[in-house]
Amino acid sequence: MSARHLYVHLPFCSSRCGYCDFVTVVSGQEEHGRYVDALLRELELERSVLAPQLDSVFLGGGTPSFTESSSLRRLLAALPGAGEVTVEANPETVTPALAALLLEAGVDRVSLGAQSFERRLLDVLDRVASPDDVRRAFYHLRDAEFDNISLDLLYGIPGQEPADLQCDLAEALSLGPDHISAYELEAKPGTRFTHAHGAELERQAESMESYVEIVVETLTGAGYRWYETANFCLPAQAAGGRDLRARHNLGYWLGHDYLGLGVGAVSTIDNCRVRNAPSRPRYLAALERDERPPRELEELSEDVRRVERLMLGLRLDEPLPLAEVASAVDHGELERLVDLGLLLNESGQLRLTPRGRLLGGGVTARLLA
Repeated sequence: MSARHLYVHLPFCSSRCGYCDFVTVVSGQEEHGRYVDALLRELELERSVLAPQLDSVFLGGGTPSFTESSSLRRLLAALPGAGEVTVEANPETVTPALAALLLEAGVDRVSLGAQSFERRLLDVLDRVASPDDVRRAFYHLRDAEFDNISLDLLYGIPGQEPADLQCDLAEALSLGPDHISAYELEAKPGTRFTHAHGAELERQAESMESYVEIVVETLTGAGYRWYETANFCLPAQAAGGRDLRARHNLGYWLGHDYLGLGVGAVSTIDNCRVRNAPSRPRYLAALERDERPPRELEELSEDVRRVERLMLGLRLDEPLPLAEVASAVDHGELERLVDLGLLLNESGQLRLTPRGRLLGGGVTARLLA
């Protein structure tokens, strides 16, 4: 029983955003009860790999907040308790009734997919919510007394100028969220978004470093802790001593085991990565026979785990012990990166400098043996 983190995938959405390549299903709510039944069967089949006490439960999607209310309530009631329970929500789905349901069911953190406060940029992204929907959803959650709300923002959107990004950040800060995730837009090959906006996405890529600098300077200037490459939270002294870092994602970044439930979900347990097949009909059919869903298994060697530990660990603002990843490191390159002021090696503890963090994955890639 090793996994202290549980991810639950709810694939249903009212519409599909053009840039999305997650396992999602556009449908009404009539299928949700059957899918939740399957999730709960899978949980029983896999419960033995979960630790007695969980650090985190995370409901992602898809749009978990779009799930039919009685099915969502039943799912939340059946999941094991955890130190942090997060639900992703799209703004247009958040009502006072939903906020009350989540709070009563033990959810203590909501991740709200704002993406932007500019209507024209939301249209480019095929987002249903308006800027007012984002604000309204945030206020509904605050009125329900949620004190750990995260806002998701995107930058590098086709047509977005630096001034637009600055406006988005200002709008987000005006709400006073406890946590902000600011991600570079990744348009995956083959999506309709890439076909429609390929040239503009290439132009945006050339400006990405300056966009990252705007995000970091603005949010750290407002007092947020830049604790991970794309994530910022209020520091403990401004949050009543609470650690507002996303506990579930920290588990990934620190290389902890986790169990994933649902169609297309991924687990990492005891040096084995398990991927449920992305076919919803096959997922449902197997679990209705009380069988595990079709899946792929990948054995993870110690070398692979060390490389992943290095790549993910250096995303954080806390030091990474060199001893844990020594065989994955090019030690000559390590010395060069230290000399360039991109990496710190303090008594065998590795950490990217602020400049190294802005360059991000490029620095880490050079460090790999």
